[in-house]
Amino acid sequence: MSSAAHSSHKTSPELLLQLAGITKKFGPLIANDAIDLKVHKGEIVALLGENGAGKTTLMNILFGHYVADEGTVTVTNRDGNLEQLEPGAPQAALDAGIGMVHQHFTLAENLSGLDNIVLGTEPIFRLRRDRTAARAKLADLMSGSGLNVDLDQPVHKLTVGEKQRVEILKALYRDARLLVLDEPTAVLTPQEADSLFVILRQLAATGLSVIIIAHKLAEVLAVSHRIAVLRGGKKVGEMQTSDADHRSIAELMVGREVPVSRRTERVPGAPVLRLSDVTIDRGDARRSLHGVNLTACEGEILGIAGVSGNGQAALAQLLAGLDKPDSGIVEIFEAIVTKFDAHKFAQNGIARIPEDRHHDGMVGSMSVAENIAIEDVRSKDYQKFGFLDFAAIRKRAEQAIKDYDVRCPGPGAPARLLSGGNIQKLILARVLEKSPKLILANQPSRGLDVGAQSEVHRRLLEARQNGAAVILISEDLDELLTISDQIVVIHAGHVSKAIPTDAIDRSELGLMMAGQTKTYTQQAQTSNTIRQGETP
Repeated sequence: MSSAAHSSHKTSPELLLQLAGITKKFGPLIANDAIDLKVHKGEIVALLGENGAGKTTLMNILFGHYVADEGTVTVTNRDGNLEQLEPGAPQAALDAGIGMVHQHFTLAENLSGLDNIVLGTEPIFRLRRDRTAARAKLADLMSGSGLNVDLDQPVHKLTVGEKQRVEILKALYRDARLLVLDEPTAVLTPQEADSLFVILRQLAATGLSVIIIAHKLAEVLAVSHRIAVLRGGKKVGEMQTSDADHRSIAELMVGREVPVSRRTERVPGAPVLRLSDVTIDRGDARRSLHGVNLTACEGEILGIAGVSGNGQAALAQLLAGLDKPDSGIVEIFEAIVTKFDAHKFAQNGIARIPEDRHHDGMVGSMSVAENIAIEDVRSKDYQKFGFLDFAAIRKRAEQAIKDYDVRCPGPGAPARLLSGGNIQKLILARVLEKSPKLILANQPSRGLDVGAQSEVHRRLLEARQNGAAVILISEDLDELLTISDQIVVIHAGHVSKAIPTDAIDRSELGLMMAGQTKTYTQQAQTSNTIRQGETP
């Protein structure tokens, strides 16, 4: 028996994990309320719920990062004995064969991807490190899953998506008996996601158990055997995947019917943004653009599809005024931009929904009210005799909280207490209520539940209907195909011609994201001709 075990008794070898009566409180907040969950050998279980439902807390208790106030975690060992794991001991979970890919990365930024993956798997006092076997094993994993990453790059030079891939490889490398994956396909093409699902199914067939925390219901239905749903910290339902569908899962997650936001036909207006042969050279493909031509019009959502690390960051920095091109012309509101300044961009009607909502979208130590007003503190609306008018700031926040359904203790609450979905609503309230004419939405629904995703899409479509041009950068093809009018694909800093969404084949779009050459040139040219009022 493991030294971390408190008790042991014989049980069925088919049962691998049992969570019993797990309760966890953070002050007055009950994050987990008497949750029971079982996972059997070779079973893939999807754990679903709204943002803030308690999924991540439950998995952190399983992995030993949190200690439950009540309840037990037991795992069947290799001898068929059910061992109660020591609370708050991640090493006990690792020894029991539990691997976890966390929602927020746990990587050493100064080490390479390879060093991060093998860290902790080798003797400390080995005089010489032999990476040959590790590289061979990882080459097989990457080849089979599509989780390609430069293993020799320091992690701090990797994109968010590449860090996610290192985390997944790190867990797979350890041959875990139970693998916990938090949004594992967020940065993959459809083909890569399908490949990962094949691998997970194959591993499950050999006895590996998997818990997937996910928001993409189509993926849940494609890969899982069973679904457990949390709401408000409680387990509200459990079902076999074969008996589930999108509607039943969504309603169980949010407790009501979830409206699907879809675009309606609208003739686009005049160009709001035009990039002409824009090049940014920053030394690598992730932060560079090469001869980009792009046009976004009033009343149109232009989707930018691509696998993370192909130049999206460079494009987002440019459109936010945080970087400038080395060559080429940027026109916004029919004027050539000569000075790139993020503050001036924001003041001139360009709104930004950043990719990293926690790091770039809000200040966690500041209140909800302060975060909503942070871009406009110099405005006369929030100044009185040269001082900040906190009453006006609070009044604005109260209205925004009501209008955007930001679930929080109140305007004075620290923003760090909000769930991911409510932080995104806070950002939407800040940028959209000013009726911007150009909106940069960078991964606006990443990591959000179906209810929060629906609200984000509704707000962006509403802005489109009111005449705004929306640049939607997303790795979620379902999102792009649902609300975009046209889509371009970005790969290695190069941008394809715009393709009407209705003319796109999902599989071919995935191939384009992977760098294959078919580009629907004829459809794109026909679309552009029609947009210019000519006869095709």
